[in-house]
Amino acid sequence: MLKKEARKVYKEMRLNLSEKERSKLDDLLLIQFQSAELPFIESLLTYWPIEENNEPDTHLFTEFLKFRNPEMKVCYPVSDFTAGAMHAAIADIDTPFSKTELNIFEPQSYDFLPAADIDMVFVPLLVFDKNGFRIGYGKGFYDKWLAGCRQGCIKAGFSYFEPVKAINGLHEFDLPLDLCITPHNVYVF
Repeated sequence: MLKKEARKVYKEMRLNLSEKERSKLDDLLLIQFQSAELPFIESLLTYWPIEENNEPDTHLFTEFLKFRNPEMKVCYPVSDFTAGAMHAAIADIDTPFSKTELNIFEPQSYDFLPAADIDMVFVPLLVFDKNGFRIGYGKGFYDKWLAGCRQGCIKAGFSYFEPVKAINGLHEFDLPLDLCITPHNVYVF
């Protein structure tokens, strides 16, 4: 499946899910995530789900990891569209967030954690394939940022849908996930 076609098809499929369906799927994703064999996570880059895109509720997965390690540093992306770059801003319960013009909630804190210091990254996606490659929203922020992560950093995705066989049109900077959670499976790549 070509990237452009897959992006359109899976975005539409996700938008067609009702709130009730998504709530059930989020619960199933959490159950699968809890069953995954994970090392001790000291630092996480997560993201605030974009409600208008019907994204999986990453707050559930972040809270599960935070329960396992209350001292875990939790970061959220802050995007610099001028430079085409992304940074991991450390956030806590008191950190204010604001919504950007692209409906992305970003922390209003600018204490950044370098990519090399992150243990796990929740990577947004619309669809993924059986090799762990994903299709995001097409800006390339995550792929560029993930290139700076240390070896051993776990790149994890969450999908309401099972993988496609293969994604065609990959670029040399496309990085595969290490783990992807669906409502019925845990995929390890």
